[in-house]
Amino acid sequence: MNYFSYFSEIEDTFIRRRGKHLILSPMDWVLIEGWKERGVPLHVVVRAIEHAFDSYESKQRKRAVKTLLYCQEEIEAQYAEWLESRIGSHEEQDAETPDQSKSPFPREAVLAHLARSLDQLSELYEERRQTNADGLSEALSRATTLLAEIKDDYASAAHPEARKLEDSLTGLERTLDEAIREAVTESELESAQAEIDAQVKPYQRHMDKAAFEQTRENLLRKRLREHFGVPRLSLFFL
Repeated sequence: MNYFSYFSEIEDTFIRRRGKHLILSPMDWVLIEGWKERGVPLHVVVRAIEHAFDSYESKQRKRAVKTLLYCQEEIEAQYAEWLESRIGSHEEQDAETPDQSKSPFPREAVLAHLARSLDQLSELYEERRQTNADGLSEALSRATTLLAEIKDDYASAAHPEARKLEDSLTGLERTLDEAIREAVTESELESAQAEIDAQVKPYQRHMDKAAFEQTRENLLRKRLREHFGVPRLSLFFL
């Protein structure tokens, strides 16, 4: 399964089993991002979603499933079983990892995404440096320079590798997230945390501690990015 299919495969599986066209909520996307960051294999998530819906349909419940959160408990259970099954395994990792040398996206689409992201970062930097010459301004300047180099390198490569590009973009996003945390005021951070806590509180009892904290952290990063107008660079947002 292609690396970049993680989000779309989970979305397609959920919508297919849901039986009705449904746009995933921001909370659903944060859950998926959390699974990806924790290394939950795609096949485990898909299998757990199928199992959760099989169980739901066997009980003939009246209420419809509206969110991926319904499948969260089953996904965590199957992931725990998968981890246990890996103990003592000496399989070669390379044998399990598909070849990522070919990009699943047209070069033109990737370059358009990079150019658009570069324009957004450049504009944000110009706006911020005139009012706040702080660490975030510096990080935006560095990110703009690096992203320009990344874009030129991808454009000139004979065989561009999307996986390596994604790694570079993820690194830039991490740098910007750290700078945002330093730039946000205490009152702004407290306000964002209060908003996030209110949003995730109804889901806490359905999630184990690690999954809940990861989801909360992802939502907070998302909220702070939006507050500062910092765009997502990942190819998942192409």
